[in-house]
Amino acid sequence: MPDLDSISILTLWTAIAVYAGSFIAYAFDLARRSSATIAEVETPVLVAAGGADARGAGSPASGTAAGGAARSGKAKSGTPRYVFARIGTALAILGWLFHLTSTLTRGFAAGRVPWANLYEFAMVGTLLIMAVYLVVLTRIDLRYLGTFISGLVVVLLGAAAANFYVAVTPLVDPLKSVWLVIHVFVASLSTALFALAFALSVMQLMQSRRERRIADGVENAGPGFLRTLPNTVRLENMAYHFTVVGFIFWTFTLIAGSIWAQDAWGRYWGFDVKETWTFIIWVLYAGYIHARATRGWRGNPSAWLSITGFTAVIFNFAIVNVFFKGLHAYSGLS
Repeated sequence: MPDLDSISILTLWTAIAVYAGSFIAYAFDLARRSSATIAEVETPVLVAAGGADARGAGSPASGTAAGGAARSGKAKSGTPRYVFARIGTALAILGWLFHLTSTLTRGFAAGRVPWANLYEFAMVGTLLIMAVYLVVLTRIDLRYLGTFISGLVVVLLGAAAANFYVAVTPLVDPLKSVWLVIHVFVASLSTALFALAFALSVMQLMQSRRERRIADGVENAGPGFLRTLPNTVRLENMAYHFTVVGFIFWTFTLIAGSIWAQDAWGRYWGFDVKETWTFIIWVLYAGYIHARATRGWRGNPSAWLSITGFTAVIFNFAIVNVFFKGLHAYSGLS
């Protein structure tokens, strides 16, 4: 009979395969959106019709009558054009359930919370990225981000499963703390929110370029699926709101880490490489929020700051954790 860790590995690879199917379905949805005629273009609206955000979900950059549908709160997701998006979402939910099962069985096998090394942190971090995306879908139709979110999860989770796996081992002394539960979970949650903001910022840059080309009289400006997305202002506002919430959690992560460092090593701050990069990320997002609120820093400059911040998060996870040594070298890799 396989042990719990073997079951965890099997369900994890199953989740990756299902997420890959979700990525393909979402990619077909974008292709279908690209081939839609102007008359077919509809604005993504709230799943829960009639809410306040349904009135402000934004109209497509092309300015079609879809804005009226958004204002009325009547989603038309039942049209054949969105069938691949619904399939992608269904597969994402199924993959998340396998993913959750894998994470729980890993935790039961270890007899502790399953985020004590790089492999486990990748499991939990990607689990929360997909969870936040699916929860947001219950309020706002962000299925146009499905290709990015599912693709990101497949890449990160697949890389972790293939390269970062380590057998279950007991915790080292500094990790035997309640702060392991709090600090790492909150950091993972803030990363999930930053991931959504990053995806929206990328879409904002693409939409901004399309809107400029349309203003210059260029036809067929950019990928056709951009016609089904909200305008740049709406995309930027959503990215900003996700970033603000993520920044609050990241600030708590920084504070909690300092308290944990005092408990474990007798000092609140020591410029360890991991501590330094956590602070750099905090500064980048603080700068983004400040610049976004300052006249002249809206639009593409703020989008690039959001992208830079998330790039630093990925660097912190994939490079600092693997190649830099320090007091936080708990990747589990030899």
